[in-house]
Amino acid sequence: MKCKRWLPLLAAMAMVLQVATVVAKEAKPDVKADTKDQFAAVADHVRQQMAPGGRFDSVDKNQQATVNRDLSNMQSLYDRFGTVDAMDQATKVELYNNQSEVNAILTRHDADREICEQVKPMGSNIPKTVCRTQRQLTEDSGQAQDFLRSKQQVQNGRGPGN
Repeated sequence: MKCKRWLPLLAAMAMVLQVATVVAKEAKPDVKADTKDQFAAVADHVRQQMAPGGRFDSVDKNQQATVNRDLSNMQSLYDRFGTVDAMDQATKVELYNNQSEVNAILTRHDADREICEQVKPMGSNIPKTVCRTQRQLTEDSGQAQDFLRSKQQVQNGRGPGN
């Protein structure tokens, strides 16, 4: 009899533990750069990821220059004050503005950014949500362009006079 009372409680606890595990896997770690050294490590990582093959390799040269300029400006603020807590309000605003511009550029060019869209599968009117990363979309677009180019070359090769 007592077992029947505990069974629903155990099932509920197991479900809570599963949900907690899923949430923990989905949570992304916070990047904190409150000190000069922490910021230098973050800035180096961002610059490495803008190199070919990196997460932000699709950032064009002009925007890379903007990101590098803003990172340098932020580094100079950390050089002067050492930590965010030591900065005055005007400096914190300047730091925030530089950081916002960098984040906006990198977010638009993040190869791991997930983009979802509603599509109707062929033969159905029921829309389906399809999510893919920016990297996957770029690769698919390149493959489609290569396919179209090869088809066009084959058609041109079969044209009159050949």
